[in-house]
Amino acid sequence: MNKVEITGVDTSKLKTLSSSEMEELLLKIKDGDMKARDKMIQGNLKLVLSVLKKFKNKKECLDDLFQVGCIGLMKAIDNFDLSHNVRFSTYACPMIIGEIRRHLRDNGAIRVSRSYKDIAYKAIGFKDRYIMEHHKEPTINEISEAIGADSLDIILALEAIQDTISMSTPIYDNGGDVIELEDQISDDINIFDKFLRNNMIKEAFSKLSNREKTIIYQRYYLDKTQMEIAKELDISQAQVSRLEKNALKEMYDYMN
Repeated sequence: MNKVEITGVDTSKLKTLSSSEMEELLLKIKDGDMKARDKMIQGNLKLVLSVLKKFKNKKECLDDLFQVGCIGLMKAIDNFDLSHNVRFSTYACPMIIGEIRRHLRDNGAIRVSRSYKDIAYKAIGFKDRYIMEHHKEPTINEISEAIGADSLDIILALEAIQDTISMSTPIYDNGGDVIELEDQISDDINIFDKFLRNNMIKEAFSKLSNREKTIIYQRYYLDKTQMEIAKELDISQAQVSRLEKNALKEMYDYMN
């Protein structure tokens, strides 16, 4: 490995631990051995570096992301339970990734309300724990019941904390002519008319029931099928179809 320094750490000299060494250290950590904890952290810094590769295109200081990733690593060490019978790296990676994503979201250009952030983080935390235990993703309904939040609020909160994309992001480059995102956005509709239309849609949408909002949002924003929505809401496809038609009619009537 070439010498690369991150926050004063020479990554070429980082050592790794065997499974048996980690198990022994984890047992000592549970007994309050802080030296074992330090050794466990040092022995897993390469794991943090491997996670950082997922964020190599972020315009963020690598040193900062490495330190944030180390916080995730320490949380994983402090919360790991040997009785779960999973590899430490399998448990730690989602926690490291989650810590880095939280840092990026909290320091993003667009500010998201604290209430939405709280809902999103609770949902993500439950989702990570659920996947670890059941080896599959939970439905929106299951997340809603677990954290005590409305399913639509969960969807909107998770959407709100996603990374933003610059209008100047290149979407095509043949080596000479570069097409940016803003080049592909149609300007045929008058901006004022578009503003009015969008506001009317929002107002009409706000008049729907929570279940109708969830169905319309998932059908026309998340592009889900009626079968997928029926499974998440634990109702029949026929019920989803009926609710969708009623909601669209309500919105149409309100706007006309």
